[in-house]
Amino acid sequence: MILTLISAGITRANSVDSNAMTVDVGNHAYVVQVGNKILDGLGRALLDKFSRARCAIVADEQVAALLGHRVKHILGSAEFQPILIPVAPGEKSKTLEQVGAICDHMIAFGLDRQSFVIGLGGGVIGDISGFAAAIYHRGIPHVQIPTTLLAMVDSSIGGKTGVNTSMGKNLIGALHHPVLVIDDMDVLQTLPAREFNQGFAEIIKHAIIADAEMFAELQVAKPSSFRPSDDASETVPLQKLIRRNIEIKLQIARDDEYDRKGKRALLNFGHTVGHAIERAGEYGQFLHGEAISLGMVAACTVSEKRAGLSPDHCNAMVQVLERFDLPTRLPAGFPRDKIFEALPFDKKFEGGKIRFVVTPAIGSAQLSMDVTMEDIREAVERL
Repeated sequence: MILTLISAGITRANSVDSNAMTVDVGNHAYVVQVGNKILDGLGRALLDKFSRARCAIVADEQVAALLGHRVKHILGSAEFQPILIPVAPGEKSKTLEQVGAICDHMIAFGLDRQSFVIGLGGGVIGDISGFAAAIYHRGIPHVQIPTTLLAMVDSSIGGKTGVNTSMGKNLIGALHHPVLVIDDMDVLQTLPAREFNQGFAEIIKHAIIADAEMFAELQVAKPSSFRPSDDASETVPLQKLIRRNIEIKLQIARDDEYDRKGKRALLNFGHTVGHAIERAGEYGQFLHGEAISLGMVAACTVSEKRAGLSPDHCNAMVQVLERFDLPTRLPAGFPRDKIFEALPFDKKFEGGKIRFVVTPAIGSAQLSMDVTMEDIREAVERL
């Protein structure tokens, strides 16, 4: 399934130099800006949407130290009144308690119905800042400024927000679309290689489930060609790749905004086992994209048995993951039993049965209700 801009509800100029992509999902339309050195234009972009209101910038402590005061200054120069709310980095901050603490800060600072929240960071920050925006005064606007490749191509798009519980990932949340997304290539230069590479797990996932042409390109492209740079001309391949993945994500989200038809569930390819691996590793051993990479390898094994995926296609998927320095094998001694303890709490279980995403061939995916726990156990044992 190769997606088009028209079917995805996206409009933009043909040139990669045009930053703005206007997207339409359900009753929500918003702009995604992708480009170099566009963060400094944040104040002007927000003045088109808001009065000079109080606002909150939610960032993890590391990103706050790197970018928080810069963003605060940009907003202050546009006569907004921002408060910077730093939180501890990592998946362990995705809790109701943390969101409550963020809301307490916003109340103390005097944010009201005319205020808005900015999520400045990776997927964790986007999820918790978006959830805080969704419930504060029963909903105020949310602006996404993703600072990781993974967040740019996946979690900042589509409106899903939420937190984890002790039982599993993202079990409490709300659909709350952003009003603006700023993807500035420059901020990616601060990422360590491991943090940058994990974003390719979601890119490869999109290729596997929806775009065989992009998958073929990833098979031959040099990973170094996608590295961020100060030179805008050198980031054209990365910008194009980000835009293409936004198109794929929005096409699927647009057709099944509330995840009730089964189509949006296709985006969970690799996530059933991947989320369980994250939890089994106590959200510290693997980054999200690394766990999803492992989950996709397991999903390929299940797909061979339940969807007729050819071994050649399965091997090709594994090779592309390895090409972008993503893990395809669990380390010796990893607590595999904990993976199976986590699986029943995955939100993709319905009526006690799992909706497992399988791929019959590169470029397509489907839901299967025939996958058993034994199928998953066999796949995990092969990791």
